[in-house]
Amino acid sequence: MARITIFHTSDLHNKLTRALAAKLRGLKAAGASGQNTIPEASEQLRDLKDSHPDSLMLDSGDAIWAGNIFWRPGGEPILDLMNSVPYDAMCIGNREFHLTRRGLVAKMSRARFPVISANLRSGNPSAAQQSVPGALSYVTFHPAGLNVNVFGLSVPCITERMLVKRVSDYFFAPPEVVAGELVPMLRKQSDLLVCLSHIGIKADRELAEAVSGIDIILGGHTHTEVEERVRDTVIFHSGHHAHFVRRVDVEIKAGKVSIETELIPLGKA
Repeated sequence: MARITIFHTSDLHNKLTRALAAKLRGLKAAGASGQNTIPEASEQLRDLKDSHPDSLMLDSGDAIWAGNIFWRPGGEPILDLMNSVPYDAMCIGNREFHLTRRGLVAKMSRARFPVISANLRSGNPSAAQQSVPGALSYVTFHPAGLNVNVFGLSVPCITERMLVKRVSDYFFAPPEVVAGELVPMLRKQSDLLVCLSHIGIKADRELAEAVSGIDIILGGHTHTEVEERVRDTVIFHSGHHAHFVRRVDVEIKAGKVSIETELIPLGKA
C-alpha cells in the first residue's frame, strides 16, 4: 500500500501573493500530517521538498498576468512565487499561450518546473525545429515509489482549421483525440494517471466519457469548484484567483485507487 498527496490550484490570474505562496509552502511541507500552519522552515526548495517528499503541487494554467496578445519580455514574476512553493508542474492555459515562439517562451521563461501540454503542436516549418524550453506532453514522478504520470491538455486557442494558423508558430490538436492516443500508452506505465487540464468542465466530462484509463482529471479554465466522478475517472476543479487549494489524498493498494479530497481556503486575493 502506498499513499501520496496532490495539491492543486488553477486560474490564479496573477493573484498568488507572497503570503499565499508561504501558505502553500506550509501545506506542502505539512503534507499528509494534516497540519495547515506555516512552519518556520528554511526557504530553500530542497528543505521544503524533503519535508514531505510524497506530495506534488500542480496547477492547471492561467496563472500569469499576461493576456493572449501581449507578454512581459522579462517573464512573469508570479512564476518566481510558484518556483518558491515549489510547484512540480503546470498545464499551459490560454494565458500562457502565445501564437509566436518568442511570446510563448517569454511567458514561461521564469518557470523552474515543467510546463506541459500534450496537444500543443508546431504550426510552421520555421518553428518545427525549435521546441519550447520546458514544454512537455507529460511528466513522470515517483513519490512513495509509485509511477505517477501527469499529462497536460490545453484549450485549443488555435486549431488547424483557423485562418490564423497560417501566421502562428503553434496550434492545438483536439484534446480528446490526443488523450485517446496517449492514455493507453501511459496507462501501461502508471500506478496513477493524472490529466492536468485547462479545457473546462464540460470538455473534462466529455474526455472522461470518451477515454478510459485516467484516474484523476485536475481541471481549470471555467473557474468552478467541482468534485464528481464520470465512469472510472474523478474530476476535480479547484476554483480561481487563489481562493482555494485542493488537497487530494491518494491511496493505492493492490492496484486499487482510493481518493479523498478537501478544498482548502487560501483567502480572498
